[in-house]
Amino acid sequence: MFYEGKEQLQRDEAMRSCGIAAQTIMLAAKSMGYDSNPMIGFDPEKVAQLINLPEDHVISMMMVVGKQIKPAMPRGGQLPLDKIVFTDGF
Repeated sequence: MFYEGKEQLQRDEAMRSCGIAAQTIMLAAKSMGYDSNPMIGFDPEKVAQLINLPEDHVISMMMVVGKQIKPAMPRGGQLPLDKIVFTDGF
């Protein structure tokens, strides 16, 4: 009943739940010797069209699981831990 009539809250919870599920899949894949990566840069509306996604569903992310053939490209712009983790206040 908490989510009833609250479309944005329902969507937010779906995205959180999918994020947790995706991380679990990625950790399980790694424990089995596979590599994984969440994907960006795709058109979710086009993908929804291609897979005949029902109107009341939403794509939260796409992920690949497989064996890495070359090292990942370095990622820049990551903040130090003390800039993103706060304890006992903001």
